[in-house]
Amino acid sequence: MRESFGVEEATEVAAGWEDGWRAFHHGVVVGRFWVGPPWEEPPNGVGAIVIDPGRAFGTGAHPTTRLTLDLLQEEQPAAVLDVGCGSGVLAIAAAKLGFAPVLALDVDPAAVEVARANAGANGVEIDAREGDALVDELPTVDLVAANVALDVVEALLPRLRSRRAVTSGYLDADPPQAAGWRRVDRRHADGWAADLLERR
Repeated sequence: MRESFGVEEATEVAAGWEDGWRAFHHGVVVGRFWVGPPWEEPPNGVGAIVIDPGRAFGTGAHPTTRLTLDLLQEEQPAAVLDVGCGSGVLAIAAAKLGFAPVLALDVDPAAVEVARANAGANGVEIDAREGDALVDELPTVDLVAANVALDVVEALLPRLRSRRAVTSGYLDADPPQAAGWRRVDRRHADGWAADLLERR
């Protein structure tokens, strides 16, 4: 650094800095479920989904996850695909709700590993796989959950082999362009939105 920039400065970092984020990660109640970390106790009267995000995206606390989970709880259990599963929150919730089979897909191998571990910790069975939903052939299912970016949702919808889809990951002001689909329901929170879509 001294050779490249001519200046060098070091600052002591407090011990345990790598786990400091845990102080900000708290459980949330969404309908019938509490979604939270293993270092917190869930409240009484709700089902627990214990999530250790590890290196994967998804603690369950983001509004888009909560909105998607809220809509998912109103669907009849059937075959489901969770696209961009991250830490496995939605796939695990689906399994606890009686959906089967539950397929979870993510392009990040670390996410697949974490989703499998979290499913095991929650005592449910999901089929977590590494794959690209915008390239790979997708299975025929009854419902798809996709809490991903808006451009991914819009590219994904024409490829889905399902009758219904719960989508999120975008702002309330930016509804997805979904030719061939009609919106059945929409939920909002903190400027974000989730939609329940059905094929026309």
